[in-house]
Amino acid sequence: MRRFTAEYLESTREGMWDDSRDALANLSLKSRQCVLDVGAGTGELTRILRDETTGSVIALDADNGLLEHIASPRVQGDATRLPFADDTFDLVVCQALLVNLSDPSTALEEFARVATESVAVIEPDNSAVSIDSTVKAEPRLAQRARELYLQGIETDAALGAVPELFEEAGFKRVKVRQYNHERSIESPYSERALEGARRKASGTDIDDDRETILAGKESTESFEQLREHWRSMGREVIQQMQDGTYRQREVVPFYVTSGDL
Repeated sequence: MRRFTAEYLESTREGMWDDSRDALANLSLKSRQCVLDVGAGTGELTRILRDETTGSVIALDADNGLLEHIASPRVQGDATRLPFADDTFDLVVCQALLVNLSDPSTALEEFARVATESVAVIEPDNSAVSIDSTVKAEPRLAQRARELYLQGIETDAALGAVPELFEEAGFKRVKVRQYNHERSIESPYSERALEGARRKASGTDIDDDRETILAGKESTESFEQLREHWRSMGREVIQQMQDGTYRQREVVPFYVTSGDL
């Protein structure tokens, strides 16, 4: 399973569900009494669930360090071997978890084991991420880097909607809703945005993905060429930030697949 830092999770999920929670309508949160959030990370979804339901919401993650960012109740545990008895929760849910597992079906079966009524998974299609930017080269380079990264990882980060997995697992009344997570950068720039620009200009952020990209079909020479174009793009981002003209908008499509037992 892929691991992430608290900073990464907080930055990529910042503001998620702030603009609309319509895509969560099929989860019937108001009526839930006992909910499990699997792979809770730093608790972005946990806090939404606790806000929407009057029942108990337990956060579970394999990384105890991430769980420290979430108020109790919280439990350390493996998504494929949940430390709970059968039929413990009326709803089991996860966000951006199955895309990081080598065998999503096993986790889904485990969710069904501990659930009494419903299961829902909220998964992104990372192949369909779109970026608009005032730096002309950024959308093209970001798409290329994303394609190479997806080729190199061992899990399906473009999973998105998974109604077929639910149907194969025997769920009934399977439904899918889409939620587009939008993140924008514009003046005045946050310290996080400024640091992101510095990482682009230095090549640090793409260097972090070097091993994964080279595990795909990309050659070292091609990667170095991409890195130089990436750094040039980053320098232009910094220049526009200094002028106060840089703007970027990223849209990540998430799909909420739910089913009843």
